Order: sequence, then structure tokens, then C-alpha cells
Amino acid sequence: MYKVLVSDPISDMGIQQLMDASDVTVDKNTGLTEDELVAIIGEYDALLVRSQTKVTERIMSAGTRLKVIGRAGVGVDNIDLEAATQRGIIVINAPDGNTITTCEHTFAMMMALARHIPQAYAKTIGGTWDRKSFLGVELRNKTLGVLGMGRIGSEVAKRAKAFGMNILGYDPFLTEERAEKQGVKLASVDDIVRNADFITVHTPLTPETRHMISRPQFEVMKKGMRIINCARGGVIDEFALVEAINEGIVAGAAFDVFESEPPAQDHPFLNHPNIIVTPHLGASTVEAQENVAIDVSEQVLHILRDEPFKNAVNMPPVAPGVMNKLQPYFSLGEKLGSFAAQITAQAVREIHIEYAGDLSEDDTQPLTRYILKGVLRRHLGSDVNIVNSMHLAKSRDVGFVVTKAPATKGFTNLISVTLKTKPGEERRVAGTLLAGYGERIVRLDQFPVDVAPEAHQVLISHNDKPGIIGRVGTLLGQNDVNIASMQVGRKVIGGEAIMMLTVDKAVPKQVLIELAGLSDVNSAQEIVLE
Repeated sequence: MYKVLVSDPISDMGIQQLMDASDVTVDKNTGLTEDELVAIIGEYDALLVRSQTKVTERIMSAGTRLKVIGRAGVGVDNIDLEAATQRGIIVINAPDGNTITTCEHTFAMMMALARHIPQAYAKTIGGTWDRKSFLGVELRNKTLGVLGMGRIGSEVAKRAKAFGMNILGYDPFLTEERAEKQGVKLASVDDIVRNADFITVHTPLTPETRHMISRPQFEVMKKGMRIINCARGGVIDEFALVEAINEGIVAGAAFDVFESEPPAQDHPFLNHPNIIVTPHLGASTVEAQENVAIDVSEQVLHILRDEPFKNAVNMPPVAPGVMNKLQPYFSLGEKLGSFAAQITAQAVREIHIEYAGDLSEDDTQPLTRYILKGVLRRHLGSDVNIVNSMHLAKSRDVGFVVTKAPATKGFTNLISVTLKTKPGEERRVAGTLLAGYGERIVRLDQFPVDVAPEAHQVLISHNDKPGIIGRVGTLLGQNDVNIASMQVGRKVIGGEAIMMLTVDKAVPKQVLIELAGLSDVNSAQEIVLE
């Protein structure tokens, strides 16, 4: 039974699938201090939060069972991602659930800014009927600059076109073809700053985007332009913006986010007549809160059940089509890594992974993580998973190299894992998926084989002499070890050879010793693939 802790207010409807799951227990306990969370988190396999709970390294250290932290929203600033990655805890968010809600809030702010709605409302309910002080502007025929053409920025651009606006779009991944398809003119940040009547930002806050609009940008803007930020505080230099408004460069601004939240009571935005503010309401609709909770609950359930999942923020994103193509190879990749580690006696210095065939055309990093997990678990145990496998390899100075080749020798796809130890010494295992047969190991070092990677196998190195197979079979039979399959690999008649046996159960250590002592047998080793 998995236990899930919900430590922030999250829609019950959104987490209903978790509460209905027969293998999950959900506890809602909100408003906890860090000490209180530390005291109980060790009981839980998953933690669901919004923005209130600060998930610190100390909390994760106490959460010895934690597999996943789910953020019912987009931003994960309240979660220590580095600590989560080091501990192999998957952090997921819900990037799609509040797209429309944030887009609509952006447009509401733009309209309110263009027509001075909050200021006019305040004056009217205060008893003053003033129709002269709030002369606004139309959106039609104005140029809107969208900084960040991701999900939200693209939706804003779509709606702005319906209002008759001309759209300039910037995004580091926006191509001319995609811009043209969206009816947007591809532009640089400088183009937008110099030519836009309205600017709206929809970028994450990174070292590159922090204060991407500051004093130098305000100095070249069109006089009377307006600016909206419903993305992240810090993208726009707040104090430089106030100066630009006071100098008459910027006519007004509308902000839903601040560099520090909540802002200090003396923050200049809060009392400025030309600035509209809301308290980070971009995702605050009934629909959005339900959607993000549903999305993150679904992925938490997948992770707990060891099923394919998406939206992990401490793992690189992969297109769904690519993930669907890679997913059948995950189990094979992990088994190849584990097999290679078990046959390698020396310390591993480098892991070389080669993808050949159709796999060479795709982003194989998720598959690489499974292979590394298989290799490292041999020595590091169950703490290794697909989230921290790359980190753990690097932290132990184990290099890994990935190469790709478009062609294979007779296979649609081939995965080869080579562990390099001392200079000139290495062990290699290669495998593939065969239609109708499933996972197969097709090469071990220099020997061609055809073996399904089952749970219990025995690898025997021997000299290619008559009678070896009989002696091995007799010894195992005498010790009640049933052989399910046998494969022999050799390069030349009478030379060095290998024998791979699939057996029904674990082989006692004493039996392995007796196998290694048979005439013309060089070594005998059990391989366990769980």
C-alpha cells in the first residue's frame, strides 16, 4: 500500500483518482511547519504540494520512502530540485493544466490596462463620476510583442489576433515555419522592445531571462507602450520599470507576479496610479486547480506503480512519440546494464553505450538512464533510479559515452553496453527486441548468442571440447537445478567458448564452485536479472 501526503490545499476532485485507488492511502495535512513535516514524511511514498510548502533538503532527507514529489502547478521554486535529484526523487509538475487560465488572466490584465478599468472602478465607487481622466486605447491595429512563445504565449497570441493585433513573437525555439503557422512574425527581443505597443512576457525565470527588460530596453521603447507580466517576477526589472513610467516612456504596467512575494508594503507598484497588480492569480480558477491536480495525481500514480510517466522537471522532457518508441526498450536496457555489471570484476572507469538502427534517430537519454541504473545498482543498491543514475555516475567519476550508428548487422535496433575497466580491458553485452520473441541478448563480448534475459542464468566460460554440455547438465540435475534453455557461443572450433543457461531458480554457491571445477571449465557465474 502506497501512502501519499497532501500538504497544501488541493482540490478534492483533482486528487479523486488517488483516493479511489485500491493500492493508495491519501492523507491531507496542510499548514505543517518544516519540523512537523520532517517528523512524519518518513511514512510516505509521495508528497503533493502547491506553492505554500517549501520542500527542503532536510525534508527530503527524512523522507526515506519518497519516490515522487508532485507540484500541482507549473513553478517548482519551492522544491529543492538538486536535493531531489541527488536522492533519486522524481519531481513532477502540471505544465498544461493552467495554460488557458493564465492566458485569460493575461488578456484580462491587458484589457484592464488599456482601458484603466481598476482605476476608474475605484474612483467611481468612491463617489466621483469622472469620464475624462481615463482615456484608453484600442487593441486593434496595435503591435503586441510576446516574449516566450510556449504554451501560454501561443494562446495569448491566438487571442490577440482575434482582436486585430499584429503579433511579434520571440522564443529561443521558435522557428520561422512555426511562427508563420501561428500567424506571428518572428522577432528578436530587441525588435520587440523597439516596436511593440504592448509587451507580455511568458518565459521562465533563468539567469538568461532575469531582468531581460531593464533600463537599456526601456530607453529604446516606443513612448506610451504598455507592459504585462503574468509569468515570473524578476523577468522585468521592477524599479527600472517604475522609473520608465515616471519618465513617460511607459504608459502603464500590469503585474500578477513580483520578484519577492508577497511584495513589501512600500513596494512602488502598490501605490502607483499607472500600475495594476494582482496577487499571483494567473492559475486561480476552479477549472485550473482541478486540472493541475488531476494531471499531477495521474502521474504520481504512474510513478508509484512503476509505469511510464511524463512531466518530470528534474529529467529532460521527451516528446510523447519518442517516449512511446523508447518505452519497450527500457526493461531491456536496464537488464543489459545489470548483466554487464555482473560479469565485470574490475572497477568500471567508463560506460560506453551504442545505439544502432532506428534508435539512433531519437533522443535516447531516457533509455540511457535505465542502462546506467542497471549498471550502478550492482554496487550502489536500490537507491539508484532513473532520475539520479546520471548524477551518481558523474559523482563517482564513472564516465559514460553514448554513440549512435544508423546501421546494424541484421537487427532493426541494437543496444550495446561496454564497461571499460583497466586500459585495454572491457566487457560487452548487446541486445535487441525481436518481433514475436521479445527481449534477446545477442552478443556477449566477442561471442554471438541468442538468449532471453531471464531472472536466473548461469554463464560458463569453457574450452570447446566434446562432453562439456553433458557434464554441466548432469551436475545441475544432481543438484535439482532445472535447465530451461541453453545457448553455446564460440568463434572457432576447439577454442574458447561460452555457455549460457537459463535455470528455474537460484543456483547454490557450492554448485557454482563445482561447475567451475569441471574439466575444461574456466569459470561459472550466476547472473540474476530482476
